[in-house]
Amino acid sequence: MKKTPLENWIIKRTGISPANPDALKSYQLKKLVETLSYAKDNSRFYQNQLEGIDPRKIKSWDQFERLPFTTAEDIKNNPFDFLCVPQSQIARIVTLNTSGTSGPKKRIFFTEADLQKTVDFFDYGICSLIDNTDRVMVLLPGQAYGTIGDLLKKALDRTGTPCVVYGLLNDLEAVEKTMIENEINCIVGIPIQVLYLSRSKAASFNRIEKVLLSTDYVPQALVFELNQKFGCQVFNHYGMTEMGYGGGVECQALNGYHLREGDLYFEIVDPRSGKKVADGITGEIVFTTFNRQAMPLIRYRTGDLGAFSVDACQCGSFLRIMKKVDGRLKNRIQINGDVTFDLKELEEILLADEDLIDYQVTIKDDQTLLIEVSLYQYETSKAKEAQLQRCIETHFLKNHGEVMQIEVKRSPLQKPDQLVNSMVKRKIRDWRKEISCE
Repeated sequence: MKKTPLENWIIKRTGISPANPDALKSYQLKKLVETLSYAKDNSRFYQNQLEGIDPRKIKSWDQFERLPFTTAEDIKNNPFDFLCVPQSQIARIVTLNTSGTSGPKKRIFFTEADLQKTVDFFDYGICSLIDNTDRVMVLLPGQAYGTIGDLLKKALDRTGTPCVVYGLLNDLEAVEKTMIENEINCIVGIPIQVLYLSRSKAASFNRIEKVLLSTDYVPQALVFELNQKFGCQVFNHYGMTEMGYGGGVECQALNGYHLREGDLYFEIVDPRSGKKVADGITGEIVFTTFNRQAMPLIRYRTGDLGAFSVDACQCGSFLRIMKKVDGRLKNRIQINGDVTFDLKELEEILLADEDLIDYQVTIKDDQTLLIEVSLYQYETSKAKEAQLQRCIETHFLKNHGEVMQIEVKRSPLQKPDQLVNSMVKRKIRDWRKEISCE
């Protein structure tokens, strides 16, 4: 098994000696202090956030972990207050509309140097799964400068790896034609879109040997299906725009992410108390950027759930492992007073059914779940809806001791690409909140 290429990259990037976890932690603490000083000197937001704090006096992790968090709401409310450089130096602005409302939107800023750091990470990270004999198709935005597809292609160009950036999946026939004409054997894309492609164009997908999934939670049912039906190796990438797109990627052990530890510092904290949790315990993922020119972020709460592994990676690297992301806090819902369930529970049931294209889960009230499904076989949809309803009712009774009122019906959106053509992370729609706001 090949050791993750990120190890040599991080050693070279950080200059740590000896190459071990303690040396890396010392480097990271030094960079954190530099980041705090830079942000406080140049960002209006952090001048206020860190008022009364002298970054130079932070000498320990305990001191760092007492610093306040940064949240998505902070960015939505004051995006330009985070800027540390003149706007003339900004090479890329990403506007994130994840709420589906007309409210404030997150804006994330990058200088050219910030974008280049992402290209460097992609260059080494994707070598975990491919080499220049592979032929890659990217089903992610890539037409505009500085988009994730554009940066990934720049990274692959360095090694001469053939790469076609198609963009989001919106035309199955055109994608299939691209796969055949370019002899594609590796696909990078969004989990639900790649699954849709594999189910719709199975004959062409048989050519695919490797898949890298990104931008959203990856259900195990999806990984299992691609493994079993097509013999694909399925790698996970963890990242978000706020991280500079890239955060971590699996090596050939396929057992969690090696992280971009020369550019980012990760923590796992209790979502309620904000206190650090022990390795192996699931909590909220928090990160801090290093060397970010335009928009450094300090202790940014991602809303994602994850845990550090207690075991060393089988690839032999000294780098720690973060287990695969376990979903999002917003998709962990309380019903009937004291019953908590997560969207991922339903995803494993729904995506295990190969007739399904896509779905939307809505909480109508404390006792009722509405699940709208899009299916390949319209003629058998009524029988399939009843079958899925029974499976989910059984799951709630077995795992939560509750009999929920489950309504499964065909989605009003009949064109599949209306459902899957999106970069917005999948989430549960909660009518209870919408009603309470009226």
